[in-house]
Amino acid sequence: MHDLKYIRENFEIFKNKISNRNNNSNIDNLLDLDKKNRNLIQEKELLEKKKKDISKSKDEKMFEKSKEISSKIKDLSEEQNNIKLKLNSILSSIPNLPHSDVPDGKDENSNKVIETKGEIKSKNFIEKSHYELGEKLNMLDFDLATKTTGSRFVFVKDKLAMLERAISNFMLDIHTLENGYKEISPPLMASENTMYGTGQLPKFENDQFEIKLESKEERKFLIPTAEVILTNIVKNKIVKSNELPLRFVASTPCFRKEAGSYGKDTKGMIRQHQFYKVELVSIVENSKCLDELERMTNCATMILDKLELPYRKIILCTGDMGFSAEKTYDIEVWLPSEKRYREISSCSSCGTFQARRMNSRYKNEKNENVFTGTLNGSGLAVGRTLIAIMENYQQQDGSIIVPNALRPYMNNLDKISTISS
Repeated sequence: MHDLKYIRENFEIFKNKISNRNNNSNIDNLLDLDKKNRNLIQEKELLEKKKKDISKSKDEKMFEKSKEISSKIKDLSEEQNNIKLKLNSILSSIPNLPHSDVPDGKDENSNKVIETKGEIKSKNFIEKSHYELGEKLNMLDFDLATKTTGSRFVFVKDKLAMLERAISNFMLDIHTLENGYKEISPPLMASENTMYGTGQLPKFENDQFEIKLESKEERKFLIPTAEVILTNIVKNKIVKSNELPLRFVASTPCFRKEAGSYGKDTKGMIRQHQFYKVELVSIVENSKCLDELERMTNCATMILDKLELPYRKIILCTGDMGFSAEKTYDIEVWLPSEKRYREISSCSSCGTFQARRMNSRYKNEKNENVFTGTLNGSGLAVGRTLIAIMENYQQQDGSIIVPNALRPYMNNLDKISTISS
């Protein structure tokens, strides 16, 4: 959410920055609505003062006048509430302002590679995709998932299920024991207000799985990412400054409709309705967001370094960032079957954007209540890490070498094959 006063005083600057965010909101109408809203408030306050003066005078001749004023105040209040709803609707749909060092651009073609790391090992055989490997091992079953649930789901079986669990546990251990994050096992459902706080609603309602409840007044959603529930830990709260930074990590299933992705990545596990992800969230003093973003991104890439997977780090342009982000790094892992890098993590600083929506604050050095800074990032997407390991560690016979870092989590199993050794 944005500060309406800032928009009013810096409208042209604000409009120019938002123009690079692929934003469809009617910003020009915002100032007109704001002016009408403030005029109605002033008019209402004047009438309320008149009514108060009449009440103090105790002049019975003025009672009819007082009734007229009360009726006018009621009408003005209704009109002002309607305008305020329109104002909030526009404000809620405007994305965060990009940070000054984010490259301008409309789409992913303007993203910039910051770093490429790891060795892409050449093989003397044609490398198979993860779904070909999984089906040959009889450990990935997409057909059964389609029968029981529908498309974009999968049964992960046997040693690959064990590997998936190992990946998640390994990531949690690294982030808690080495990177200083506190592990949380959160609810997998979020209220409408909670989804609003991190920016999933109202903008991305079509991508959410809503739970059918008896009460129509109460709405709940399956979480699309643990970011939603972890960030809202500080909703409507004034955090003590000596408690900052707060760093949370959770491994959870995530649920997304993948609205608008029809026809994309229909094969395999790249784009699923249900997937596991280890999520990192930081709550910091708002002046320390960019430093924390660098730290968080390094925590995510550390996992790939330890798994010895090739990857690259990219800074997203203004038009490709998420709704709540002011600056984002994507981490992309190498997939041999596609001969290209694919996203495995996205780490974003949101500045005070989410904190305004959640009303999350802390006391600064002047003892003033100011909005916190919030950040989130994948550390990493578990399913895509499984895919990357399968493809990068595959052998000519279709078996998969278990990375050294994961063997302690796999009962020291060093290879996955149809007959596990």
